[in-house]
Amino acid sequence: MSALHVSVDTTSAVPVYEQLRHQVSALVTTGALREGDRLPAARALAADLGIAVGTVQRAYRELEAAGTVTSRRRTGTVVAASTALEEDVRWAAEGFVERALSSGLSAEQALDVVRAALVSVARSRAR
Repeated sequence: MSALHVSVDTTSAVPVYEQLRHQVSALVTTGALREGDRLPAARALAADLGIAVGTVQRAYRELEAAGTVTSRRRTGTVVAASTALEEDVRWAAEGFVERALSSGLSAEQALDVVRAALVSVARSRAR
């Protein structure tokens, strides 16, 4: 099992289950968590984070509904198989990063380019 490095801010306006869902989803998307990696049991993660078990269970349910993880008796909650589309997007992102950095852009400048592209595409799709 890969270590699950997540944290929560109980004072945030963002619900704790949503913070967990987002962080685990990001770890899967970036490849930090891979297919078959086990997530900690809900009780263990709740104890580690000092939150209610039901909060972790809700985050896990939402991740399962999105197809990010699967839960089964005896095996627990594991990262689901990624789709070919997800792998293709990850490959394209890595290619972009290689090109951006080799062109002399800083990591922050590369992120700015991606943010601008996201805004541009969202605007064109809204038309």
